Amino acid sequence: QVQLVESGGGLVQAGGSLRLSCAASGRAFTSYAMGWFRQAPGKEREFVAAISWSGGSTNYADSVKGRFTVSRDNAKNTVYLQMNSLKPGDTAVYYCAAVKYGGTWSSGLTYDYWGQGTQVTVSS
Repeated sequence: QVQLVESGGGLVQAGGSLRLSCAASGRAFTSYAMGWFRQAPGKEREFVAAISWSGGSTNYADSVKGRFTVSRDNAKNTVYLQMNSLKPGDTAVYYCAAVKYGGTWSSGLTYDYWGQGTQVTVSS
């Protein structure tokens, strides 16, 4: 069992930056690949970024490539999402998720555990 708690969301102007954190509790955090997803009002949840258990492999949605960076600190059981050059279209609730075995990182169906989400609002 893994519990995930996101933090770091807030209100920021377009062009600004935020860093989201996802703290994990429970066993064997290093066994899990981690993903970030987001859901805007009236829209479906979409994949943002993912990182392997070691941090050696990452994947990003095209819409955030070059602006967002996913990283993890296994000593702190925490995964991060650094978001730069934010746009109003990035406004959403951001969720982190954990998966232990395989699957397609960009699919929400792959993940076993989810956090409660943190709101990010980007004003124009």
